[in-house]
Amino acid sequence: PVRISRPVRVGVQLLVSGAIIAYLLWRIDLGRTVDLIRSSNGWEVLAAYAIVIVTTVGMAWRWQALLASKGIQEPLGWLTKLYFMGYAAGQVLPTSLGGDALRIAAHARRRPYAKGEAAAAVLMERALGSAGTLILVALGLILAIGRYDNIAVLVWLEAVFVVSAAAAFVLLFSRRANTWLQSRESTRRLARAFQSVWLALHSYRERPGVLGTVLGATLLLQLARIISIWLCGEAVGVDVSPLVYVVMGPLLFLVMLIPFTINGLGVREAFFIAFLGRFDVSADAAFATGFLFYAVSIGAAIPGGFIMLWESLRRPPPAQPVDAPGARVP
Repeated sequence: PVRISRPVRVGVQLLVSGAIIAYLLWRIDLGRTVDLIRSSNGWEVLAAYAIVIVTTVGMAWRWQALLASKGIQEPLGWLTKLYFMGYAAGQVLPTSLGGDALRIAAHARRRPYAKGEAAAAVLMERALGSAGTLILVALGLILAIGRYDNIAVLVWLEAVFVVSAAAAFVLLFSRRANTWLQSRESTRRLARAFQSVWLALHSYRERPGVLGTVLGATLLLQLARIISIWLCGEAVGVDVSPLVYVVMGPLLFLVMLIPFTINGLGVREAFFIAFLGRFDVSADAAFATGFLFYAVSIGAAIPGGFIMLWESLRRPPPAQPVDAPGARVP
């Protein structure tokens, strides 16, 4: 396969970023947009930020519950710290999956005997998050039937998302798929390399109770995050139903996973303009909503940045061996 060098990839991303920024400057009245942002309701923005911070603790709790079901006990504070560090890493690594890689690597260093379990817990958390997103997609579209006549193209896009996600779930969790991968010479080496992670993931089949609990928590956390986006819109005077954001949220989360530009530069705001414009929201107000949501996301990453700086400056404690997989690390 053709390998694209990093300078070329970064150059393409910069070109795409420049094109999107030029499009945004053409669509909006810059002065009016700046006025909307400057005059936004600070309390509503603060409430959106508080929701993101509190739900981060909830997301760390999901991670803790998945680990605990395997006999790996970790302090909630430590897992929450890693989550914030993941946010910070996601500002420089490609997409939010870079933050997941940081969490997997940090936990594997802490539990070197259980690297497969460390990776599996994060992957399962991501899988349940995707399942929660699909459920919200279905809920939003069902509630939108008969209310909004201008989202037909979104229905098709989200249907493609559902089918693609379902295929990914089958590939990840199907025993037949794993057997097929093992039988092919071209994929056998890859399948063997990830065998410990695959086995750790599939062992969650025996824990339906914890999976159901984590999925339920995921739905509540994602709804709360969608409310934070709605609050950003309210802060600049966008008067649309929260249901609109329930339909928009899953698509936004999907778009932001794809590294079109450097750190999603411009993509987020362009998506807000394209989506909210269907509900008669001006390009200026839609851009301002997306910008405030980005500001809230950056604000959530700041604690992680300080934590990473502190961790890099302080002397690391001497490594202490852990004998039993279920032992607690202080």
